[in-house]
Amino acid sequence: MGTKLKEVAEISKTLKEGERILGPTRRPDGTLRKPIRIRAGYVPQDEVAVYKSKGSQLRTETVPPGYDPEDIVVVNKSKTKAAKRNERKKEKRLSQAASDKEQNGISPSGDVEQSSGPVESIVSQINEITISGNSTECSTTGDQVPDIDKKIRALKKKIRLTEAQMQKTGHDLNPEQLEKIAKMEDWRTELKLLQESSLEVL
Repeated sequence: MGTKLKEVAEISKTLKEGERILGPTRRPDGTLRKPIRIRAGYVPQDEVAVYKSKGSQLRTETVPPGYDPEDIVVVNKSKTKAAKRNERKKEKRLSQAASDKEQNGISPSGDVEQSSGPVESIVSQINEITISGNSTECSTTGDQVPDIDKKIRALKKKIRLTEAQMQKTGHDLNPEQLEKIAKMEDWRTELKLLQESSLEVL
């Protein structure tokens, strides 16, 4: 402790005008830090004020510069025709959504009520839709032709690549290639079915 006081005394002798000394502070382990000389005009980082832009300063001021409360004219903010129309549309949309929810068995609070009518119709619609990986029949004819053509091209490509691979490798085939060869007959039959169904659609 005595040595630290001596250091402070020595530093204070050499101080210039405006400089100051920050005394020794104690570390958590009990030892003292060296005294610090602070130059004139220096502000330690802990003491630096937070920067405020002019806009934020204007917001914090109670009265903006040039403000005269007597000059303010009270403007009656009436809604325009378009704003009124939009408001009516919004109200109509909200009321229609609420009535739709009630009709579908959902209360406005979001709880599902016990009614079997809409649920049965949805189940019947789902049952009408048939989805199978090998099936080539579609329920709609509008999207059927492009899908069938796409499948036909894909199958032709698979068959063509598999045949080319067979010719290149000969008899030395790995298990993946053997699988492709086994599937080739299925691809050909599927291709025939697709071509027949595409002719029927046209």
